[in-house]
Amino acid sequence: MGWLDRERTIAPAGYNRWLIPPAALAVHLCIGQAYATSVYKTALVKHFDASLTQIGIIFSIAIVMLGLSAAVMGTWVDRNGPRKAMFTSALFWSGGFIVGALGIFSNQLWLVYLGYGFIGGIGLGIGYISPVSTLIKWFPDRPGLATGMAIMGFGGGALIASPLSAALLAAYDPESGTDGWVASGEAVGMLFMTLAVVYLAYMLFGALTIKVPAPGWKPAGFNPEKVKAKTLVTDGQVSASNATKTKQFWLVWIALFCNVTAGIGILEQASPMIQDFFRQSDGGSLVSVGVASGFVGLLSIANMAGRFGWSATSDVIGRKRIYMMYLGVGAVLYVLLALTGASTTALYVALAFVIISFYGGGFSTLPAYLRDLYGTFQVGAIHGRMLTAWSAAGIAGPLIVNAFLDAQGTPGELTAQAYQPALLTMVGLLVVGFIANLMIKPVASKHHEPAQSLDRESAMEP
Repeated sequence: MGWLDRERTIAPAGYNRWLIPPAALAVHLCIGQAYATSVYKTALVKHFDASLTQIGIIFSIAIVMLGLSAAVMGTWVDRNGPRKAMFTSALFWSGGFIVGALGIFSNQLWLVYLGYGFIGGIGLGIGYISPVSTLIKWFPDRPGLATGMAIMGFGGGALIASPLSAALLAAYDPESGTDGWVASGEAVGMLFMTLAVVYLAYMLFGALTIKVPAPGWKPAGFNPEKVKAKTLVTDGQVSASNATKTKQFWLVWIALFCNVTAGIGILEQASPMIQDFFRQSDGGSLVSVGVASGFVGLLSIANMAGRFGWSATSDVIGRKRIYMMYLGVGAVLYVLLALTGASTTALYVALAFVIISFYGGGFSTLPAYLRDLYGTFQVGAIHGRMLTAWSAAGIAGPLIVNAFLDAQGTPGELTAQAYQPALLTMVGLLVVGFIANLMIKPVASKHHEPAQSLDRESAMEP
């Protein structure tokens, strides 16, 4: 297995750094399937004779494990390099599908929890962070653009996985096409087995083609002093253990948590929410189920576009300013959505589109923000620990929204006014995040790694 070692991934002189983002995308487009679980959610409810909540736990476990595995394995990923990490991610992610399929075929829901949720969730976390520090080292002049290109894949993975999964379910189920058809459990199991093979192949392609820059490499014409001169950009290096001892780490954690929780507030109820916003007095909605499904797809595009567009913009205006926009402008947009969103569908869709683009942008800008504050020494590990905010938001967001909606009635049978308490609560969260981000200042030099420690670390690297 020596081909997985970091020293086997050093790029030769003259290597084109633009070949690196496709390798990272190969992983992120595959693990982005996590956003497409709604395609077979109803089928699993029927197959296991379970509630939506019981099936929804599968996704919750996966997101929690994403954050935890990223936090625990972050230092290991930085030390062993992206190829070994991407290979490991591929085994866990594909293995999770296989174990989940066995659970479906044997009608044991706990095996789906273990497979897709726990094992697959570990693959999610390792795969998510595996290319981040490598991309930042290849693109020190444009770190926001680089990480945006890769993390865009996670947001856009559902755009590929959703239609692919729907087509495969129809192909595997002989009852497809009948009135009121819901895919059988066996069809979902076959889907899981197919995705395991397809994703393993693509993720291994990414692992085989990823390269790390040689020590001391920098792009032609790049002047590091210009980067260091910018506000918040450190000229030192901070370890992951020291980073968590700084107030900046926890202020960014709060800002990310608030931004993600607010975004999940819309994503969690996207389809019934738009129908409820335009429900008529007779109980019918001006928005059909088909249009609502299209709206969910549009939000996936917003999520993907925001991950690339806003992250690239942060290279120009700065990471702190872009987070001020996510949180400050986001709070204003949430107020408008709550109070005026039901006036026209065009306004509602436009507001939701921008809000979700901020949600995606918050993820893709994060690695570059951490690089500015802590340097590149262990930025992958720091990023992994920061993603625990995502795990917390993945639990808090649905709980907050569902608690308010449960008190009002059943989503899909409500009105726009029923959503106002939940949406205005998200405004409060965004304001808290805005204040936290406003308090961020450069990391004190006392947290920087001593030069001799960095020299020893560099000597260990190829």
